[in-house]
Amino acid sequence: MSEMSIDNLVAELDDARLTAKANNQASAMVTATMNKAKLLGLDKGVNDADEVQPVKIVIQTVDARKPNRVF
Repeated sequence: MSEMSIDNLVAELDDARLTAKANNQASAMVTATMNKAKLLGLDKGVNDADEVQPVKIVIQTVDARKPNRVF
């Protein structure tokens, strides 16, 4: 018996999806697709921690003619 790997499992799910498609079994196609997504970790979705956070930039100007003054 061969060792199972993610690639082997994905290939089996691809075969199952194609068989389901050939037999007009939409539910089985969706199930195969969702199981591939779960296997590959794509079913997690995006959460707030994954979103880009805004960056605050503060610019302080100094008058070169009067080095002790800050605006």
